Amino acid sequence: MLTKAQIRECLNTFQAMFPDAHCELVHENPFELVIAVALSAQCTDALVNKVTKNLFEKYKKPEDYLAVSLEELQEDIKSIGLYRNKAKNIRRLCETLIEKYNGEVPREHEELTKLAGVGRKTANVVVSVAFGVPAIAVDTHVERVSKRLGICRWKDSVLEVEKTLMRKIPREEWSDTHHRMIFFGRYHCKAQSPKCEVCPLLHLCREGQKRMKKGKALHAKEQ
Repeated sequence: MLTKAQIRECLNTFQAMFPDAHCELVHENPFELVIAVALSAQCTDALVNKVTKNLFEKYKKPEDYLAVSLEELQEDIKSIGLYRNKAKNIRRLCETLIEKYNGEVPREHEELTKLAGVGRKTANVVVSVAFGVPAIAVDTHVERVSKRLGICRWKDSVLEVEKTLMRKIPREEWSDTHHRMIFFGRYHCKAQSPKCEVCPLLHLCREGQKRMKKGKALHAKEQ
């Protein structure tokens, strides 16, 4: 596990490499963000943005999603994985917004998690991006990076990773760090082909050192 000083080095490196890291889901308001994040489960942001470009022109408010049939909504998002289930959740989510929140997206984390298709990660993204409340949403990139670098343990659950990061990172840096870690994982420390050979944090990363050592061994064997 990394020391406090080493974690600070990681945070500074994330900031230096990706100073403009941000939520890449295109949206104009909290409602569009909730829909986009709900659609992004097990799907790339790029594909979601491609779908929501037309979706958000057609559907402006919760009532719009309920004014069409489930089949029509499914057709509009069918290029996204799990689209049938996501369409059902979106309609249920919209019903709840209308019935309990006057059509507005609630600002409270606990209230957000009561919406269909909105789990802890989604709620963290919404409170952070839409309402400016410090939060760390642990997606596949954040989990991978934090475990590879040794900020968290390999056996930690997603919730344990979130709690560990919240404990080890200053609260005022939670939201920015969340985005920077996603960019670091998405564009540098990739799942299949991490850029270990040019990584400024290789000296701290046992996973990266193992990969480099294995790569050298395979190269030597081929010679």
